[in-house]
Amino acid sequence: MEKFLFHRGSLPLLVSMPHAGEHIPDDIRAGMSAPALDIADTDWHMPQLYSFLQELGASVLVATHSRYVIDLNRPRDNVNLYPGQDTTGLCPVDTFHKEPLYQPGKEPDEAEIQRRIAHYWQPYHQQLQQELQRLRGEHGVAMLWDAHSIASVVPRFFEGRLPDLNLGTASGTSCAPELERQLLQVAVEADGYSHALNGRFKGGHITRHYGKPQDNIHAIQLEQAQITYMEEQLPFAFNPQKAAKVQPVLRRFMDVMLAWADAHRA
Repeated sequence: MEKFLFHRGSLPLLVSMPHAGEHIPDDIRAGMSAPALDIADTDWHMPQLYSFLQELGASVLVATHSRYVIDLNRPRDNVNLYPGQDTTGLCPVDTFHKEPLYQPGKEPDEAEIQRRIAHYWQPYHQQLQQELQRLRGEHGVAMLWDAHSIASVVPRFFEGRLPDLNLGTASGTSCAPELERQLLQVAVEADGYSHALNGRFKGGHITRHYGKPQDNIHAIQLEQAQITYMEEQLPFAFNPQKAAKVQPVLRRFMDVMLAWADAHRA
């Protein structure tokens, strides 16, 4: 199976979906637990939710393999992005609800982690980096939207119910302040949806590493509560009615990104 799916667009916008993958190779699957095979912590249905992107003209990069294989939104050295808070690692060993992902003694050792970095992590990031450089070179500006979703209630990571729309800009360092303000305004005006900026989710490795506003490369993460577009229990079904309500908000985010890029070409 391909390591990722990539569509090259015509506009200075790349949308990354690093946690949308569902595939677990047989050799890894053989050592996993029953809960792991539900792949419950997937960012479900993201390509379908953002189905307007190719028509819009954006580039789209989608992971094919599960985050249980390797988490593409973690640094390769596995440094905790939220010091003092509980998080899952580069090669997770438990689910968001702390269920073991592996049968006893089958957890990946350092050699296996390095193999997965080379085989899965590196190709995704190489494609991401190449596309951002292409966009920056051709348009004078590159915009990166890192698209995520998560169950609205995960006590391990946050208390109560997560806001619907969680924008992350690495505390204002991964994009221009005015762009951040305009995107926040979209969230504020999104009728019926709650929001947060740099709350529990400030942006993972992708947003923090690739967002370089000083080089006219601007990165933003959206962590979206899954209750806004799908059913949060097995079989994790897509809900077309819910999705149709929130998709115009996502499209407005993209419009702001593109309008800002058009006004700030180097």
